[in-house]
Amino acid sequence: MSSNTIVAGVLGVIEGLTEFIPVSSTGHILLAGHFLDFDSPGRAFEVMIQLGAVLAVLGVYATRIIQILRAAPHDPGARRFVAAVLLAFAPAVVIGVIAHDFIKTVLFETPILIAVMLIVGGFILLWVDRNAKDPVYTRAEDFPLSMALKIGFIQCLAMIPGVSRSGATIVGALLLGADKRSAAEFSFFLAMPTMLGAFSYDLYQNRDILDMAAMGNIAVGFVAAFISAILVVRWLLGYVSQHGYAFFAWWRIVVGTLALLAMLAGM
Repeated sequence: MSSNTIVAGVLGVIEGLTEFIPVSSTGHILLAGHFLDFDSPGRAFEVMIQLGAVLAVLGVYATRIIQILRAAPHDPGARRFVAAVLLAFAPAVVIGVIAHDFIKTVLFETPILIAVMLIVGGFILLWVDRNAKDPVYTRAEDFPLSMALKIGFIQCLAMIPGVSRSGATIVGALLLGADKRSAAEFSFFLAMPTMLGAFSYDLYQNRDILDMAAMGNIAVGFVAAFISAILVVRWLLGYVSQHGYAFFAWWRIVVGTLALLAMLAGM
């Protein structure tokens, strides 16, 4: 087994552990790949292994997803929830396609920016966790369509690595009146079309440069992300309901600061 394959497995575990908590999985694996000198053609690895984490959510929420889809033809509430998730997904489709090349060739290749965004996002998350207004919504299924669309636009901030897709959607939902549990849950559901779309588009864009070695590394990272994400999804909702997001905010600040100091020191 090559050293690159071992690193791919490590990065896959990091992806799964961080995809659904508001610390920026992409920021973590880009920084880890930077310091471990990981070779990622077209930066496809960092995007495509996220589908492993999404499949973990599908596995955990399979029964609930099936219930919602079965109810949709005759239940207005179920139809509205499906529409809310798709509506929140829409801005990422448009902005992601337009900005794809800039994101991959500039933002993904600027580790100092990633570290700074981890720190800034940590302080924002800390402030929101302490000062969020009294919740209006306690169930993700009850989010209005207008609120879902706003969350979708806020999610697009996470195209800057280090911001965090889950962090952006959770902060957006909290500011718009969700409680901590429903904010995290809506982020889970929104991850499914968002990450599936990102995977498919990145696979298409990089189809000519992904050789067998690169696909092998993606497969290793994919499996590792799937296994580790299952553990996080099952644990996260209960944790944030009781403790909030302060721990993750401080984690971002510490990791971002250490990475920034290491880069300034020439590492």
